Amino acid sequence: MNDLSRLLACWLLATTAFAQLQNLPVYQPTPVKQDWLLTPVTQRAGVYRTNSGKDLVLSNGLLTRRFRISPNLATVDYQNLVTGEQFVRSVRPEAMVTLNGKTYRVGGLYGQKEHAYLREEWLADFTANPADFQFKTFTVSPLQPYINWKSRTWTLNKKQPTGQEVTLFFSANAPELQGVEVAVHYALYDGIPTLSKWVTIQNKSQKSLHINQVISEILATPEEESAVVGKPEQMKKPQRIYIENNFAFNNAMRYDLSDQATHWKTDSLYTSQVNYNYETPCLLEVYPTVGVGIDLAPDQTYNSIHSYELLLDSYDRERNGLARRQFYRTVTPWTTQNPIFMHLVSTDPVVVKRGIDQCAETGYELVILSFGSGLNMEDASDANIQKFKALADYAHSKGILLGGYSLFSSRRIDDENDVIDPKTGLPDKGAFFGNAPCLASQWGINYLNSLKKFITETGFDLLEHDGPYPGDVCASTKHPGHKGLDDSQWVQMEMQKGFYRSLNEKGVYINAPDWYFMDGSNKIGLGYREVNFSLSREQQKLLNRQNIFDGTWEKTPAMGWGFVPLTKYQGGGPEAVLEPLSEHLTDYEQLMVQYYGAGVQACYRGPRLYDTDATKQTVQQVISWYKKYRPILNSDLIHLRRPDGRDWDGIMHVNPALKEKGVVMLFNPLKTKITRTIKLPLYYTGLRETAQIRKGEGKPKSYKLNRNYEVEIPVEIGPESYGWWVVE
Repeated sequence: MNDLSRLLACWLLATTAFAQLQNLPVYQPTPVKQDWLLTPVTQRAGVYRTNSGKDLVLSNGLLTRRFRISPNLATVDYQNLVTGEQFVRSVRPEAMVTLNGKTYRVGGLYGQKEHAYLREEWLADFTANPADFQFKTFTVSPLQPYINWKSRTWTLNKKQPTGQEVTLFFSANAPELQGVEVAVHYALYDGIPTLSKWVTIQNKSQKSLHINQVISEILATPEEESAVVGKPEQMKKPQRIYIENNFAFNNAMRYDLSDQATHWKTDSLYTSQVNYNYETPCLLEVYPTVGVGIDLAPDQTYNSIHSYELLLDSYDRERNGLARRQFYRTVTPWTTQNPIFMHLVSTDPVVVKRGIDQCAETGYELVILSFGSGLNMEDASDANIQKFKALADYAHSKGILLGGYSLFSSRRIDDENDVIDPKTGLPDKGAFFGNAPCLASQWGINYLNSLKKFITETGFDLLEHDGPYPGDVCASTKHPGHKGLDDSQWVQMEMQKGFYRSLNEKGVYINAPDWYFMDGSNKIGLGYREVNFSLSREQQKLLNRQNIFDGTWEKTPAMGWGFVPLTKYQGGGPEAVLEPLSEHLTDYEQLMVQYYGAGVQACYRGPRLYDTDATKQTVQQVISWYKKYRPILNSDLIHLRRPDGRDWDGIMHVNPALKEKGVVMLFNPLKTKITRTIKLPLYYTGLRETAQIRKGEGKPKSYKLNRNYEVEIPVEIGPESYGWWVVE
């Protein structure tokens, strides 16, 4: 095909898309006025046309993303409508793909000379490159659920997200790419300033297509700070656009340290930047660092990483944390499931049934057969399945769910099935956890199949998965699930995520110590050091509150688990454990109140929940209190004062949609009674003039809010004790 033919083809495609665009409503900017974190946004996500049909627009009143569709398609405008902040300073392609070793741009426009900012009048003179994938057509449809999620447990938000999805189709003129179609997908959510983006590649040709790499998002954004000198790693990345993707691992129990695909890079085109060596980190690209490395057979479709972009309107840590937590509640509603569970350390049917009975009597909802209990979910024999099916049936007859623990990583299988270190060519200690099996080995494939069979046939309701695949690469060329080093990481991640999605769709709850929330896991560790649970109970109480305070800035309370060692764990003496429970009832009660009062479930690990009637009554009272206030205790959390052992510490839950607008939890670590006046920030309760506040179940007192939506209340807390207040 000559240049004239290519230009004619581009023109015909652009004409088709232009005709499609005329069927869309005209965009009329209507920014949302109310605070979306307080008042539900009624304006829905929509797809529009503007600029006399030259531009395609996505908008939900909180953000807008606009595309010029001719002579090729590119993002030319991306704004936070609340602040007016612009996130496009320079036009880039929609994606980049490396196929059969050659890199191609998907969409994009050329001709911008100044890359510090973009002026609207420049767009008319921009050109396309016929060598790029060219925009062909688009479709608009309601947002489809990423996971057809089921819940068998208590859940705060039972609704799947809604919105609009736009799919932009591109094809290439190059002979070697005939039959290869690239689609760029945008999903815009209702009610939150968030969109999702991913790329699919469909191989409609007759030949296998090797996918080396896919960069699914490229944004040339304004820089966060001006620095004449300084390396990229020393400078701040843009703070008001939060990026998350479903390619995260490293067991940090925090997303920012687990992210493996968000790259803030330098921009060599941006020659008017302040940094003398052009090293400002202001170019966002989303791609797997190691690469994809797979072969796409004819009639197969590749799905890229899904990235999620949340536009923030503040630099305040609490507000940005609230925005991120609302993002999780909306986009991944399964993370709002929060069943009350215990960790049982035995699989003896007598002990298990006693534990189930105690859960039913005290209000617990789920028994997890813990590590060290003797459970082996890899054993899919009829005898093993029948044993645990009988226990699951018994649990279900009592209204209790049953699940169990399985270890994947930090173990050695054998030379044939372990990951092969590419540096040594040996199955040595080059894996993330030292030794680890390859999930795409025959053992790994059998492992997943055994767990699926065990969970399905026993009727188990939960999988606690220790050491999900942490990003190990494998240089083996003999494993049946992957071809070699290049595709090993991508294949294993796809297997792991697909396994979790399938469990989620069956209603199986997933505890996993890595960041798989976007692909169906429900809970991760709150963040703690395990050996600290061998310290004294006095130390554990304060350290646990620090863990709660620090672990709930970015995660919702339901997303993290804590730990309470009823029996010995990681060493320690009698001063570290709660057994005999009746002899340490005050500590047992406070540890429960600390966790349940934060909305965080802890692993109460031991052989039983109570040993005497007094202990049973205490557990029942705490659980009854938690269930009475469960919706507000699972709602957003405001950080009041971090525990330091020197004075009071506390947190406050807020939810303007509930009768109880807030619940305040305050603790006194001192050995003397304290009397204090505490300032409560009530803005996020939705209250504006007055608040009715009561201590416990006492009589409420009216307080007038100041101009900062605060009130001051007098509090008195006994030595080494706690108190709670309700705001209405």
